Amino acid sequence: MANGTCAGGAPPEAHGTKDHAGDDERMGSIFSISDFFDMLRRRRRLIALVFLLGCVLSLIVAAAQRHMYTSSEVLQMQGAVIPGDLAPSTVQGSSARRLQLIEQQVMSRGAILALIEELGLFTDQPGMTDVQQVAAIREAVSITGVAAAREGFSDDGQVSLLRITADWPTAAGAQALAHEISRRTVSLSVATRLDQSRETLDFFMLQEDRARRDLQALEREVSAYREANTSALPSATEAVQREIAALNEAMIGIDRRMIALGRQIAAPAESRVERRAREEQQAEMEGLAEERALLQRNIDALGASIADTPETAAQLEDYARRITARQEAVEAATARRKEAEVAYQLETQRQAERLTVLEPAALPDYPYTRSRKALAVLGAFASLVVAIGAAFLMDLRHPVIRSAAQMEHALGLRPVVSIPQMRPPRRKRSLRDRLLRR
Repeated sequence: MANGTCAGGAPPEAHGTKDHAGDDERMGSIFSISDFFDMLRRRRRLIALVFLLGCVLSLIVAAAQRHMYTSSEVLQMQGAVIPGDLAPSTVQGSSARRLQLIEQQVMSRGAILALIEELGLFTDQPGMTDVQQVAAIREAVSITGVAAAREGFSDDGQVSLLRITADWPTAAGAQALAHEISRRTVSLSVATRLDQSRETLDFFMLQEDRARRDLQALEREVSAYREANTSALPSATEAVQREIAALNEAMIGIDRRMIALGRQIAAPAESRVERRAREEQQAEMEGLAEERALLQRNIDALGASIADTPETAAQLEDYARRITARQEAVEAATARRKEAEVAYQLETQRQAERLTVLEPAALPDYPYTRSRKALAVLGAFASLVVAIGAAFLMDLRHPVIRSAAQMEHALGLRPVVSIPQMRPPRRKRSLRDRLLRR
């Protein structure tokens, strides 16, 4: 005990609380406010040392703390000026998916490095590598979208607002970074829609041109077929039949003449004049036979030419159906090409769905991080709490009863005499004595 204490008579219940007194003694020797202040006085050096170290550490942390500024630019997704049923757009898909693809392009490695070079970022940190710079920009920039109001219970994936937020150690840097990311997003959105619309228009133009070439090739094939089968054409069949009928009539006339000549030749010839007439009739008969053979060959040729008429007619009907199908394909391709032209004109004139700046990035007035002074004050307060806690732990590690009140509270015994600890007065030593002692 710090003070000499002689215990007198104890109350009867004191012996029954021996275990409880032992627990209180293990818990420490602080039972009142005066004991707490006494502990602070005794551990003042430890408290001062821990407090000073904590304050120094707090000042170092506060000095190393960098202020961060934030700036946001809001983009609004505006719908098409002309309704889709009047001028359908060739850019398909939800706006959320398109903006996601644009965000991936904006935050790609090459785009970020170009952005850093354009804005002159990290000029004060030449030791940073490209990987570290890209990671810092990706951490500093965030792009969030706000979904448009739904119609019914289905989500169409449309975006109403797009918020681009940038955090940077300087106010001007945060504003410039947010504005540049926004500008690139709008530019990529316009370029993406224009490219997709132009590719669609080129596709339909090629499709129309291909359909026209196929139609022209089929028409040339039909013309060649008609020229090769002129006599077998249904339109020429009647003329051929009339010609065959005329040849048949001529053959009938020849046959009649040959019959008449045959009768004359068969009659007996008595005189020399009659025999001479028979010879002439015989020569005429041979000529008529040759003429009839020629007419027969012509009739056979004409009959052969019109024998393929049904097949030719069927082939021409097939050609007609194919030409009709090709013409319908050309008309459909032309209609789609015209729609694509209208959509492309709307995209070039910014009359279709587009991103517009609703709230430009403002220059932040104050940093959003905690100030260095507040951080230093909080660090000092935390250091004081840690110092008092360290002192209490040191006092709890070596519990000592230092007063009569602590003894009565801890052991249940009321001391009769309390002898204070007497310390001899210290004689002031001179500087020479101190040096000799050391």
